[in-house]
Amino acid sequence: MAYLGRYYRTYALDFWGFGESGKKRETYAVQDFVRLVDQFMDRLGITRAPLVGHSMGGTVSLSVAIQYPQRVSKVVVVGSPIVGSSLAWALKMAGRRLIAGLLFNMMWGFRLSMRLAAPLICKDARFSDMMDKDLSRTTLESFLLSIASLRRTDLRPMLDQLQIPVMGMFGDKDIIVHPMQWQPLLEGVPHARIERYPKAGHFIMLDDPEPFAQRLKDFLDEENPGG
Repeated sequence: MAYLGRYYRTYALDFWGFGESGKKRETYAVQDFVRLVDQFMDRLGITRAPLVGHSMGGTVSLSVAIQYPQRVSKVVVVGSPIVGSSLAWALKMAGRRLIAGLLFNMMWGFRLSMRLAAPLICKDARFSDMMDKDLSRTTLESFLLSIASLRRTDLRPMLDQLQIPVMGMFGDKDIIVHPMQWQPLLEGVPHARIERYPKAGHFIMLDDPEPFAQRLKDFLDEENPGG
């Protein structure tokens, strides 16, 4: 955000149930977040813009581009599942009510285990504190229902509707989302630009920040074909 903010007006929003957004909803499905992005752009008067999404945010961004094509000029996905079954086994299990309930009832243990696992997920020393802060702002229902919805998502049948520039950025050492998810993206969107990072995991922007930021900016700087 800080880097791109030097060149573009940038916006970030927390999905419902996460961060500083509202947490009193009955559903926290991928489709709810798709509508949230559309409403967010409408309220702020953003007619059309590029979308950049990490992990589930990228799945949502692609979905917005498919369902509201007039909204999106380009889309970038970072370590995002195209097919929900590509989520790590442990994360898919956490999308089941019994297991999610156990995790949240023993939040101290969950947060401790995440701190211990942090070096395997991301090389940045700040990551464990960042993840701990995020977990402290997340509710059981939003965590459970969003992961369960993401697990059921499969964008492959709709990818051929995308005519705009698309870029997928994937870390070869990702243990959260299968690192080969660039393949279904490229199969569905043959014109997509794929950037792979051999030494990065799920959080490419932290594991390999300078190449990540530069390639992202280069893609955003390119003019769309046809204007």
